[in-house]
Amino acid sequence: MSSLRTWMRLARSLPLPRPMIVMPMRFKYTQHKGVKGIRNRKSYYEAQMQAGQGVDEEGDMEQKEQGSTANLTDMRFLDDRAYDEVAGGAMRITRDTASAQQVLILQPYVKWAAKRQNSPNSDVRPEDQLAEASALIHSLPNWQVARALKVPLESLEKKTLFGSGKLMELKALVADLRQERHLTCLFVSKGTLSFAQKRFLEAEFRLPVMDRYSVVIQILRLHATSAEARLQVAMAELPYIWAQAKDASVTQTRRQGYALTDLQKEILRTRERKLRAELDRVRRQRQLLRQKRKQQNYPIVAVVGYTNAGKTSLIKALTVEDALQPRNQLFATLDVTAHAGCLPCNLEVIYMDTVGFMSDLPTGLFECFVATLEDAMLADVIVHVQDLSHPCHAAQRSHVEATLRSLAFNVAGGDSTASQLPPIIDVYNKCDLVPSIPEAAPNAAAVHHISARSQTGLEPLLADIEQQILTATGRRKLQMRVPNGGPEMAWLYKNAAVVETKADEENPERLMMHVVISQRTLDQFKREFL
Repeated sequence: MSSLRTWMRLARSLPLPRPMIVMPMRFKYTQHKGVKGIRNRKSYYEAQMQAGQGVDEEGDMEQKEQGSTANLTDMRFLDDRAYDEVAGGAMRITRDTASAQQVLILQPYVKWAAKRQNSPNSDVRPEDQLAEASALIHSLPNWQVARALKVPLESLEKKTLFGSGKLMELKALVADLRQERHLTCLFVSKGTLSFAQKRFLEAEFRLPVMDRYSVVIQILRLHATSAEARLQVAMAELPYIWAQAKDASVTQTRRQGYALTDLQKEILRTRERKLRAELDRVRRQRQLLRQKRKQQNYPIVAVVGYTNAGKTSLIKALTVEDALQPRNQLFATLDVTAHAGCLPCNLEVIYMDTVGFMSDLPTGLFECFVATLEDAMLADVIVHVQDLSHPCHAAQRSHVEATLRSLAFNVAGGDSTASQLPPIIDVYNKCDLVPSIPEAAPNAAAVHHISARSQTGLEPLLADIEQQILTATGRRKLQMRVPNGGPEMAWLYKNAAVVETKADEENPERLMMHVVISQRTLDQFKREFL
């Protein structure tokens, strides 16, 4: 009894145990990324397959074309500060386009007509070259032309470019402009300046000096928004930087303090290696898309031309696509984009919008866009859009034709026999801006005078495109008698372009179908129903 009381007193003296409260635990959900090198490879392969199969959907054709490779490319290596320092030193370009610039434009030209015949722009007036140089500067936001003037020279290959007398005159002009406004840059409108010419002019004028190549690269950087465009613009910068470094001799390097260190050379080589690998991937993806289009039997019409000739405006007029917004700018289009259209015979085609060309620039700049320009070179028909209102219309036409031949040669791998261009349809755009249309020569090739903005002259152009497509793809127009409502009728609607249907006057149970069909599709129809 005593022991029981002792245990009871001991139990009352001990604290009571607190009840345990179980709190619910919430874990944050994170997506499983898998084992490095295995799961990522699988997702990359699935993305490739989805991009390839996306072309099967007819309504999303152009969207798949634009975004097929954007998600496959890691673009982080393009934003490299060390490379930006090298590019800025060689090209005087920057990624900061928001800062205002006051630019003095100098348009050098050979004043003697006999010497001018050997230059590539012998048929272009200096006034027109100066106007194009001003348009390049106005294409950049917050860039203003402080003064633009022509400078006659005896030769464009002089080490100092300008003679001593002309140099003193220009230095006095620069001093006057600096008193009027804050002059920030000198633009010498010449394709490329050598290292010696650029360094000499910068030392004399104490201003950054840019040539046409570097200004165009600055514009391309601004307009490059997609992954493909950024890759190709980055690739176009490297030949210029290497050329500037190669042009700098040892004595000039020591005297003027310009040289690429071993680290900078390695940065350029690594960047070039990565860019080539990514562009090869883009070309393979483009090839896959072309194979899908070929399987779907879509004819391709490539629209090419000089920059700001109205290519996008023409495609919008032909396809009636409201999403297209043409801009009155140089190099407004950098991506080769696909747009679905329909010919008068109800045959569905794809119009390819391409990057515009420009004269007095190395062909190598546009060859960096060959990954996407292949679509134009391998099209069934090429529509060459030309600005008839431009005073240098003939020179622009010759330049585009020469550039197309050079690109076709490169696409064919240097094989002259395989570099044959597709049929070309010449289109003279902006006829509404011309007071009178000149009469064509008796033996001149047929051209189409149109205005994409006012949509005049489009019907004859569409008829010509239709005829060229039918000839190039081996299609023909046929009239076929099939049972009304039968499987033959449904099959033709699915696999051919039906132009017109009407009841058979001799047999009401039959239907007369006017179709556009290829020989291969016709053979399939015969095997299926005959």
